[in-house]
Amino acid sequence: MCSEVLAIEARHIGKRFIANRGPWRSFWHALRGTHGASDGGYQALRDVTFSVARGETVGFIGRNGAGKSTLLQILCGTLRPSSGTIHVNGKVAALLELGAGFNPDFTGRENVFLNASLLGLPRRQIAARLPDIQAFAEIGEFFDQPVRTYSSGMFVRLAFAVMAHVDADILVIDEALAVGDAHFTQKCMRFLHSFRQRGTLLFVSHDTQAVTGLCDRAIWLEDGVVREEGSAKSVCESYLATLFGTEQRAAASPSAAPAKARILHDQRQPWLNRSPLRNDIELFAFQAEATRFGHGSASIDKVVLLDEDGRELSWMVGGEPVSVEIHATCHATLQAPIVGFYVKDRLGQTLFGDNTFLTCRPGPARHGQRLVARFSFHLPYLPAGDYSLAAAIGDGTQDDHVQHDWVHDALFFRSHSTSVSTGLVGLPMQRISLETASPE
Repeated sequence: MCSEVLAIEARHIGKRFIANRGPWRSFWHALRGTHGASDGGYQALRDVTFSVARGETVGFIGRNGAGKSTLLQILCGTLRPSSGTIHVNGKVAALLELGAGFNPDFTGRENVFLNASLLGLPRRQIAARLPDIQAFAEIGEFFDQPVRTYSSGMFVRLAFAVMAHVDADILVIDEALAVGDAHFTQKCMRFLHSFRQRGTLLFVSHDTQAVTGLCDRAIWLEDGVVREEGSAKSVCESYLATLFGTEQRAAASPSAAPAKARILHDQRQPWLNRSPLRNDIELFAFQAEATRFGHGSASIDKVVLLDEDGRELSWMVGGEPVSVEIHATCHATLQAPIVGFYVKDRLGQTLFGDNTFLTCRPGPARHGQRLVARFSFHLPYLPAGDYSLAAAIGDGTQDDHVQHDWVHDALFFRSHSTSVSTGLVGLPMQRISLETASPE
């Protein structure tokens, strides 16, 4: 890719931290450039190469200690790489460690001037934007209190407020947003979605749903190296498989189109007659070769959608009662089997789902025994687009279990909606009214 359209270009980045042997020993190693394995240090990054185009949003995922924060600090210039080169085109604003760039004895107001000036904003512009920064942070009287008195959430509020008002070309967001309350986190996410329209965003999170919902691409770091790079959805799916301690057992060809289901019957007309909304949903057959992972003591054999009479569906309109039916086979004894599903959009964001743990505990399932889980609900209205249903079977509790088979795209949907819905899904309303009332 031409360097003129790149925001970041990193080539063969390596970073080694030297063991703490006193300042003079560290100074001697720095002068000689001897930062090899003999120094007893730690290699945080190894031969990391990637590029980010202008206007792109890239997520970084990986376990703790994988090297994500170290890489972002190198991108921001607060750390120097031990090897390799990095070119950053544009002004960078970062939200990394809590309190980074703040003087703990300064007030919030004083730290705004300090932090914004470090990011290249003239004092006159900082003063002009100060009311907006104060309003965004929403920390009230603490704005004029020393930041050493702040909670972690207040740190994030102030740091994000400054970062949002310094006209950065590149934003770097580490896991710091995880400490914020729900109200402020949603406010930050709205800003980030808006920023994506004009700038470049690097986003680090353990929340794969946030990465798939916000990012175009994802880079998975493991033990200081790039393990996988690609679309946010595919990389996050691979990461989740490894997170459960398993490898993918089968993968469908990316170019293979899902096989179309046999049209069993057309259930659209009765529901179209009852509702002015049009939300035709086309279904495809169970994807037996879909990407899946698990320990293998049980397997998902079939996933179907049924109408309220138990007949298999190939078309739906939204709003009607349906059932998701998941068929599985045990290849060993499961002491406490759990079966569940998620419905996801094309980005891999989970829209809704459920599992059997809280309501169905049938006891152990023996080797060779078949299990059938059924979930009945009214189908929401889905905006036009492609959707998939993931199905899984595990053993244990909701918080502590082993995944035996997780099928990422067991079923595909294609919604041809002509209805207007607000949000990711539309609820099938039972009644909508608008009445006039006399003034009190």
